[in-house]
Amino acid sequence: MAADQPRVLLVEDEPAQREVLVYNLKAEGFAVSCAVNGEDALLLVQEEMPDVIVLDWMMPRLSGIEVCRRLKIKPETRGIPVIMLSARSEEVDRVRGLETGADDYVVKPYSVLELMARVRAQLRRVRPATSGQVLTYDDIVLDGESHKVTRAEQELKLGPTEFRLLGTFMEKPGRVWSREQLLDRVWGRDIFVDTRTVDVHVGRLRKALTMSGGLDPVRTVRGAGYSLG
Repeated sequence: MAADQPRVLLVEDEPAQREVLVYNLKAEGFAVSCAVNGEDALLLVQEEMPDVIVLDWMMPRLSGIEVCRRLKIKPETRGIPVIMLSARSEEVDRVRGLETGADDYVVKPYSVLELMARVRAQLRRVRPATSGQVLTYDDIVLDGESHKVTRAEQELKLGPTEFRLLGTFMEKPGRVWSREQLLDRVWGRDIFVDTRTVDVHVGRLRKALTMSGGLDPVRTVRGAGYSLG
C-alpha cells in the first residue's frame, strides 16, 4: 500500500460484483482488500485495519449483519465506517441494518458512482486530511489541499513524511498511535522501515512545531507510542 493511501475492505461473495467494485475503488485511489465471507472479513480487519468497510448483507458462514454487529461492539473497530450492501429494500431491513451499527445502507442494484460517493463521504468523516480538508488543533492549521502548515499564523517547513505524520495526529487528537500503526498509516504497509525511524521523524516534527517557541503538542506515551495533546 502506498503511504497514506486510504484502505477499503470489500466484503462481497459474488465474483462479478466484487471485480467491478475493486476496479472502481482502485480507480478512486483506494487500496483495496477483499473478503468473500464474514469470517475472513473479521480476520482481515484484525490484520490490516481498514478506513472504510463495504459489506454485503447476504454471505456464507457469517452474515453481513453479524459481522457489523461484532465490529461495532469492539472499541478498537467501533469507529470504522460500515456501508452495508443489500438486495433487501424494505424499510424494516434498512432500519435493522442501521440499528446494527451500519453507517450507510445501499440497496442493490446500485449505481457504482453513487456508492463511490458514499465511500468518499465516509472517508471524509474519518480521514479528513486525505480529502484536502483543513484541520485545526489549537494554533496549528494543516491545509490538506495546499499541503501547508501554519502555527500561530507562521508557515512551517515540513517534509512530506512529517506532513503525513502531523495529518494523522490531527485527524484524531488524543488518540495514542503505536509506532507500528504510524508506520502502516504514514509509510505504507509494503515498505520496510524500522520502528526507530518513527522516533526520528517525530523528533523532526517536534522541532518544526516548536521552532518559534510554542509548546510541544506531541506527547510520548511510554510503552505505547505517540499522541497529539
